[in-house]
Amino acid sequence: MAPPPAMKPVLRTCLTLGILWLAGFVWFIQDARKAPAPATVCDGIVALTGGEQRVDTAIALLRGGYGHLLLISGVGPHVTLQNLLRGQQSSGSSALAGRITLGRRATSTIGNAHETAQWAQDNHLHRLLIVTSGYHIRRAILEIHRVAPDLALVSSPVVPLALQAPLSRRTVLLMFREYNKLLGAGLCAITGLPDGRDGLGGM
Repeated sequence: MAPPPAMKPVLRTCLTLGILWLAGFVWFIQDARKAPAPATVCDGIVALTGGEQRVDTAIALLRGGYGHLLLISGVGPHVTLQNLLRGQQSSGSSALAGRITLGRRATSTIGNAHETAQWAQDNHLHRLLIVTSGYHIRRAILEIHRVAPDLALVSSPVVPLALQAPLSRRTVLLMFREYNKLLGAGLCAITGLPDGRDGLGGM
């Protein structure tokens, strides 16, 4: 049964939006899986917790001189710096520890953004290297930029092992959720909706 004439424009619009969403999702997966570019030297480094290899990568970048200070944002209440440095090279660990800040208040990407902005302001930093998973990096940069538009942000994505192998159903579902979160963050940025301070504990 053919749809009523009045419904045809609505159906065409829905079909167009669906095709655009699907094309964007395919691009998002490819973007999240691509090999990162060589790191850039910045004032500071920020690692957003919540995924494998993020913290270890950020500590290695700090050790390599790609930033003078490191913020690890979103650290759990029972995690210590010694836990995070375990498995790292022992040489120079004490000096390294003095340059690392554990941010414990953020519980979401928006919280990470506020925590990062405050840390950068407190330490007079202007250019930050952002370390997080490839599927999270664009939303993280977007949220931090909304909170601190004057900060120069350089992405340093990490490609988790799950994205280096053929995609499993679980990984595709993760990518689905992250893609829709990115679209939501982009919509908020375009419309100018306030981000609030959700995801930042202790306020």
